[in-house]
Amino acid sequence: MAKMEPVVLVDIEDRVATVTLNRPEARNALNRKLTHALWDAIAAAGDDPGVDAVVLTGTDPAFCAGVDLKEVSGEAPPSAAPRAPGAGPERGGDGLFRFLPVIAKPVIGAVNGVAVTGGLEVALQCTFLVASERARFADTHARLGVMPGGGATVLLARSIGLQRAVEMSLTGNFLTAAEALRLGLVNHVVPHDELLPFTRRLAADIVGNDQYSVRRLLRHYRHLANAATLQEAHLIEGMLAETWRPGTSHVAARRAGITARGRAQARS
Repeated sequence: MAKMEPVVLVDIEDRVATVTLNRPEARNALNRKLTHALWDAIAAAGDDPGVDAVVLTGTDPAFCAGVDLKEVSGEAPPSAAPRAPGAGPERGGDGLFRFLPVIAKPVIGAVNGVAVTGGLEVALQCTFLVASERARFADTHARLGVMPGGGATVLLARSIGLQRAVEMSLTGNFLTAAEALRLGLVNHVVPHDELLPFTRRLAADIVGNDQYSVRRLLRHYRHLANAATLQEAHLIEGMLAETWRPGTSHVAARRAGITARGRAQARS
């Protein structure tokens, strides 16, 4: 009997964990087994003292085609047993269904193909996104006759603006990688073969920084998302600066390396 491939692959190198959705025959559609494995992999990376950043991608040809409709509709049996509250993907007290647990480390989405509906929501729950030239993005909830709950409307509107998000949701039309870059959904578009090397280099840039600062800044940006006014946002930042413990950032010890790295990047 052939050995079953794991539905999520994890590779850790140079303090970067690369997590890969691995149901290529189903375009990495999210059945219960995959959502549990994805949750566990991200949570484990968050807890691992040997990991400072995470890259999330999919086995070609897709990033994630959304929730597995065969399992949802009952055409296919459940791929795993339900989990108890708090033990896996679920709707939090804020109403958002989290596919990814919130961890103290950045999760960079490396979108290698289609990211559709639930797959788009997985991408939107990442810290930021890098796209292959082959990437495509769509919210097809209205085509299917279901409603979103994993952030498709809220996080998408925050990324590309309300009116563009409304258009995507009501039409179900796809964005190309270039359009996603123009609208601000992704930070970079690169040739397909360069997607993981490029994204891992960004992760390495993060790893090379003071990790106390990286994690505090990440928490700060999450806090800012709930600021009601510009004045409140400035106040939050001011409190961050004033309450940051002296010496935590190890400025003196890191100064020479920071200067050398900045000069090298400026020259290039």
